[in-house]
Amino acid sequence: MRAHTKSNFVQGNIMKTKSVQTASTPATRPFNEGVFRIFNRVIEWGTGERLELINITERINDLVRKSGVREGLVHLQSLHTTTALFLNEWQDALLEDMKACLEQVVDRQREWRHNDPRYSDCERANADSHLRGMLLGQALCLQVRNAKVLLGAWQNIIFAEFDGPRSRTLAVQVSGI
Repeated sequence: MRAHTKSNFVQGNIMKTKSVQTASTPATRPFNEGVFRIFNRVIEWGTGERLELINITERINDLVRKSGVREGLVHLQSLHTTTALFLNEWQDALLEDMKACLEQVVDRQREWRHNDPRYSDCERANADSHLRGMLLGQALCLQVRNAKVLLGAWQNIIFAEFDGPRSRTLAVQVSGI
């Protein structure tokens, strides 16, 4: 017996797939059949500046290669609220423009409640760092094709530090076949 159709049904909030078996289905094999894998790593590094942009593209591609996944997804998640992950061009003038933009959009000198001991017990006075991280986000999910992260011609994976220098961790999960 071979599977010939799949029917989907929802149980709670989870979509499940059920194979339907019949004796008359011809033997077909998907183009990229293989074993589904899940590969997890937490990577660490130290940052050297309060506002720092770090190109992590090659480091992530190295992990994707090591995962054994040729086709699938890579999910990146910073484990910090004062950092961010995003895609953009890695060009010196643009990087300086990004920093200037972030400093203009969220002014560090403004009187933020998070920095005021009357409202917050945070001693780091880092409200601007939290707000910048919130604007850009701490997670990315990208496609993996041919054992490499699928990126446009000028795209790079950038990790942004907004409250450095600090020790930072990034959770990476690669899944697929």
